[in-house]
Amino acid sequence: MRKFSGFLAVILALAFIVGGVEALTFGDMSNPKGDKSGKAGPVDKTPVEKAKGPDSYTVAEIYKKSAELDKKKVVVRGRVTKVSAGIMGKNWVHLQDGSGDAEKRTNDLVATSQDLPAVGDVVTARGTLYKDKDFGSGYKYAAIVEEATLKP
Repeated sequence: MRKFSGFLAVILALAFIVGGVEALTFGDMSNPKGDKSGKAGPVDKTPVEKAKGPDSYTVAEIYKKSAELDKKKVVVRGRVTKVSAGIMGKNWVHLQDGSGDAEKRTNDLVATSQDLPAVGDVVTARGTLYKDKDFGSGYKYAAIVEEATLKP
């Protein structure tokens, strides 16, 4: 039993070193299609045209109107800057459209989805907006679009 517990400790230590604490708690938090830095960054800074139709907003508008949009359906179009796949049974997709302010953290919006786009794709996300969503373990979002469908 001692050998097994020692072996397990080594495996867990290696997982922590390679994948960080997130790898032990939520699965692989890296981007499965490229960058493994863990940072959401713009792939291309070219602004993305706002989605058309009712309930459509830019990333900045979602943050600005998050109180009135809380628990309502929204549509937002943006470029995928990071994907964390298979965490808590969903894919966590970071979207940027060129609006918002990086210093105020209003330029990057996370959408959870069963769809799995590639970094660099421009997608339209349709889902329910939640304001100040706290998943615990330090994962708190001022605004997040949940159960989104992502279409090109």
